[in-house]
Amino acid sequence: MVRLSRLITISLAVVGVALVVGACGTEHISVPKTDPTYSTDLAAAKLFNQRCGGCHTLSYAGTHGSGQNPRTYEDINGPNFNVRCERPVSRVLYAIENGGFSGAYMPQNVVVGKQAREVAMFVAKFAGRQAPTQPGVTPCTDEPIGTLPALPTSSSGS
Repeated sequence: MVRLSRLITISLAVVGVALVVGACGTEHISVPKTDPTYSTDLAAAKLFNQRCGGCHTLSYAGTHGSGQNPRTYEDINGPNFNVRCERPVSRVLYAIENGGFSGAYMPQNVVVGKQAREVAMFVAKFAGRQAPTQPGVTPCTDEPIGTLPALPTSSSGS
């Protein structure tokens, strides 16, 4: 009986340690549920997490791909969108479609079509919210997000 209780205790301890260690360093998508565009933002956050999170940091998408220490940056570290404002949304869409602005590491069309537009809007909406306040600089949340041009309609002509 003592042996059985010891086995159960050790098993529970191992499972507890595995759960704690497994959760270390993970972040979760944290799009505000009160947002009127929650479902669209959540889908865009998931796409950003999957396709952009290896290089870019954005807490709302649960990613931390940007280098934190300038001395240990790798060439592929992308901007930290927690502190970098990305507005207007048309500029974000341009970067998604064209591989960033330098074209060096970010692939072109990492997300396409309607999804690219949703990710662009998500980034424009949530980027820069943790930027430090600077005198004379307009906070990102006060900058206009802008709009995207309408998607071209496909015609079924002959």
